[in-house]
Amino acid sequence: MKVQLGDGCEGELFMPRATPTGAVVILHERYGLVQHTLDLAQRFAADGYVALAPDLFSRWQGDREALKRGEVRVTLPDDEVAAVIDRAIDFVKPRAAQVAVMGVCQSGRYPIVVGSRRRDLAACVVFYGASQQRDWEASALQPRAMGDMLRELHAPALFVYAERDHTISLDDVRRMRNALETARRSYRMKIFADVPHGFLNDTMPGRYRPKEAAQAWQALLAFLAEVFAGQWNGRVRWEFEGVSAQDYDFSKNVRLE
Repeated sequence: MKVQLGDGCEGELFMPRATPTGAVVILHERYGLVQHTLDLAQRFAADGYVALAPDLFSRWQGDREALKRGEVRVTLPDDEVAAVIDRAIDFVKPRAAQVAVMGVCQSGRYPIVVGSRRRDLAACVVFYGASQQRDWEASALQPRAMGDMLRELHAPALFVYAERDHTISLDDVRRMRNALETARRSYRMKIFADVPHGFLNDTMPGRYRPKEAAQAWQALLAFLAEVFAGQWNGRVRWEFEGVSAQDYDFSKNVRLE
């Protein structure tokens, strides 16, 4: 159901049938709050979680249909997007004691942005995002560099990558891994072999990979279950799994629809 988060922000809330295991604030891709994100939120609810998908572009006045088609791109200041996510987290907290934030593609950086500022997140989840060169550089829109934010990240983080991603190279993945370990942050990271950027998205036939999407979803649920059960508390934990071709060449990765 549609919910009002205040200050002109809104989102879609999905509730589980039974007592919730926890809550997930799931952030949409560059296309806005489209069906794919709503489907993922509904899946979270079916798996026992309160799920809230906020519209990060609630106050944007541009062409929504062009946005859905990927013909325009909305780039907002980190502080403005984080304010919407903060409202979403505060909205679900009375409904579930523990909250995770999941970002996908363009929104992948925001679990890190918010997680570096708040101490009440149980987990951060990033699917093929937060790792491009532009994510690492400070700017007027992104006033804090990624490396600085990672040093202040207290929640354990799950990163899911794709070997054939045309936007994130294996060098980018290693940079993220090295930064997390240098900062002594807990993480689990997995590179899925021979799949493109966006392989979880079943509304984009060129990208969607059913087998790996199912595996990634199970890996996500396993991570959340462990975190919410307290298994990531205390010690620093580093877990990395990656599979790639011996002749891997990032320059040959192409954008698929």
